[in-house]
Amino acid sequence: MDDDHATRTTPLEHVRWGIIGCGDVTEVKSGPAFALLPGSSLTAVMRRDAAKARDYAERHGVPRWTGDADEILLADDVDAVYVATPPSSHAEYVLRAAAAGKPVYVEKPMAASAAEAEAMVEACASAGVPLYVAYYRRALPRFELVRERIAAGAIGEPRLVALDLHVPPPASPGGVGWRWDRSVAGGGMVMDLGSHALDLLDHWLGPIDTVHALHATRLAWSSVEDQVVAAFGFASGVQGTAMWGFNGAASRDTMTVFGSEGSVSVPLLTEGPVIVEGAAGAREERVVPHPAHVQEPLIATIVAELLGRGPACPSTGASALRTQR
Repeated sequence: MDDDHATRTTPLEHVRWGIIGCGDVTEVKSGPAFALLPGSSLTAVMRRDAAKARDYAERHGVPRWTGDADEILLADDVDAVYVATPPSSHAEYVLRAAAAGKPVYVEKPMAASAAEAEAMVEACASAGVPLYVAYYRRALPRFELVRERIAAGAIGEPRLVALDLHVPPPASPGGVGWRWDRSVAGGGMVMDLGSHALDLLDHWLGPIDTVHALHATRLAWSSVEDQVVAAFGFASGVQGTAMWGFNGAASRDTMTVFGSEGSVSVPLLTEGPVIVEGAAGAREERVVPHPAHVQEPLIATIVAELLGRGPACPSTGASALRTQR
């Protein structure tokens, strides 16, 4: 079990959430889930542009809005904090939440660097508050089906992993957003999107302990790596390869785990079935739709843990730190 779970607070009767950074990711993916889940509510939202915070609050029925993070972090009506800003400010707000003694849920990638991620884990552990990270695919039914099939031996002994993710870049450098800005994003698109696959593999197969990689920046206007190839090994002995490309016209999205008796594959970002090919020609193909709010299953585990009613959340600071490294 991850060390984060040793810092669980006394169970709450109800979890009142405050959001720092109510931007795009909170509109559908995450924000509504805090108010929909039993035992949970969204009390307040913050954005540096207070007018945008007010607009969000009015559209989503949130009682309170502010342009000052302290009015979330130090508020008596906020029990837990969700940090949904770009990666460059994750460490600052997580450390401040820990100092305020509040459980914190932070967007992925966890931080702009491994050193910042380590400081976040240490601060929350010292403060005795849990740290959760929004690698929400760990709780989505589609990817849980993959984990369950691997654990059940449907492909035999896992031996090899192959990742292939290619996403065309923006048509022009104008308005490309923070993911292409190294000072804000840290590792750029590879860290933002590629980390989802690495985190899932950690969940399915255990820690990666060896990595060899090459990277390049092909787009003249890009300040971050837009192409990475890697070979990696797991502590379990499984080996893997990955190709991530964000600089060409190709669109590809496959994750495959090969075993001694078959394979299981699923797309990471796009829609598609889970395909399990086992011994003696056995084949299972299942379409598993995502919920309307894709972070809701993971947030449900956080709420249940904070209420003392359920199993531990599968995505913590400790697990996300392995992905960050």
